[in-house]
Amino acid sequence: MEKMVKVNFKEVFQQKKVFVTGHTGFKGSWLICWLQDLGANIKGYALATESDNDLYDLINGDSICESVIADIRDKEKLRSEIISFQPDFIFHLAAQPIVRYSYDFPVETFEVNTLGTANVLDALRFLEKSCVAVVITTDKVYENHETGEPYVEKDKLGGYDPYSASKAAAEIIVSSYRNSFFSSHQFSVHKKSISSARAGNVIGGGDWAKDRIIPDIVRALSNDKPIQIRNPDSIRPWQHVLDSLSGYLSLAAHQFNDPVKYAQAFNFGPQMNDCKKVKDIVESAMKCWGRGSADYKKNAQDYHEAALLRLDISKAGKILNWSPKYDSDIAILKTISWYKEFIDSGKQNAKDLVINDIIEYYKS
Repeated sequence: MEKMVKVNFKEVFQQKKVFVTGHTGFKGSWLICWLQDLGANIKGYALATESDNDLYDLINGDSICESVIADIRDKEKLRSEIISFQPDFIFHLAAQPIVRYSYDFPVETFEVNTLGTANVLDALRFLEKSCVAVVITTDKVYENHETGEPYVEKDKLGGYDPYSASKAAAEIIVSSYRNSFFSSHQFSVHKKSISSARAGNVIGGGDWAKDRIIPDIVRALSNDKPIQIRNPDSIRPWQHVLDSLSGYLSLAAHQFNDPVKYAQAFNFGPQMNDCKKVKDIVESAMKCWGRGSADYKKNAQDYHEAALLRLDISKAGKILNWSPKYDSDIAILKTISWYKEFIDSGKQNAKDLVINDIIEYYKS
């Protein structure tokens, strides 16, 4: 049996240069807070936030990292920023992440999610130093037949909607660059380790995106309006943002220690028996909030969206010694509590709430 290796994040990331694409987004904002706590030197590359309510602005993200506001599709700008920074790590989170938006703007979705990924990896060809890169995709990269069987990393990639298809294509791009330019057999020459991380349905405080279940719930609850739910019986692997980020950090840390062995794809999600229906999430959220009502409109959407999706996370457990700390009930409780405290404070304490959650996560 393979010996488990525990990694100390601070030992790995302290005083390291970490380049984060998509740092102004929800997960990116949580990640830069965590990296700052670990003592990393951070540079972010992303589009500007869309409103003053975005988490990045609420945590004063510009005080946490050097922030470059630019488009991931600008190949020359991106390459210039990566080369000038000379990163030890790259976390590629920049994406068009919304399924519904991808139906309205499919070409943009494909450009951002596929060409954006290619641009990041292509910049690495011109970086003349060792570097670990983790490309964040999604649990929706698999050709989903909705059989109930959990997907493993070797299962066939695919995607019905433009978002899912674009992310599956991003995985193929990662594999192509790894085989063509960053082969394990030539590591001593290129010194690059490329992996991909597949996680989805991530929840946590500070997400205000449209057409995501938790932000929609919080907007309704805070305005004393019924929660509008399109497909209450859809089953998803709900996961707290810190569990997914701990997977990304763990993967990057293992790559740093053994860059050839861990340059692979990994699923990150809850335990396989911990998937919940959308309506269960809504009921839990209303209970945590202390009030609320829901308007369920079963199968009301005008586009296809998978009703069932599960991931097999055993590979991450066996190879990375990673497992989620929070089950879905705790994830919902912590997420809704975050929003309630944030709103009750007059929207003044976002960074404190993020840091407190990170500290609690260390202790759990």
